Amino acid sequence: MEPAITIEATVFAPADKVWEYWTGTDHICKWNNASEDWHTVYAENDLQPGGKFLSRMEAKDKSFGFDFGGVYDEIKQNKIIKYTLEDGRKVEISFSPAADSTVITETFDPENTNSVEIQKRGWQNILDNFKRYTEAK
Repeated sequence: MEPAITIEATVFAPADKVWEYWTGTDHICKWNNASEDWHTVYAENDLQPGGKFLSRMEAKDKSFGFDFGGVYDEIKQNKIIKYTLEDGRKVEISFSPAADSTVITETFDPENTNSVEIQKRGWQNILDNFKRYTEAK
């Protein structure tokens, strides 16, 4: 198995706002896409250890879609989210507040279908979209 992949972005917003936008289902549906031709049509989020989350991502032309979900392992508000995806892969997201920003670092186990580079680019695009959405609001 490939080593874990790490991506990062600095969001110029306080940790409380970053956390709210990252975890709120209304917000998730507005930023959770890797490109303009995709969107998240549905999201649910039971943000607690053992709680489940699910988002439905679809191509806007309706040619393809998939569910992205799992179970939370650890939650520390404004600091860390750890979860296990439905296929058993682990994800850890840390939120590190600075003076006028919050650094988000995501580390995730790669899947076996797409190349590491494609996965890294896709997850980074989603994170960059989150950054744009959060900073614009």
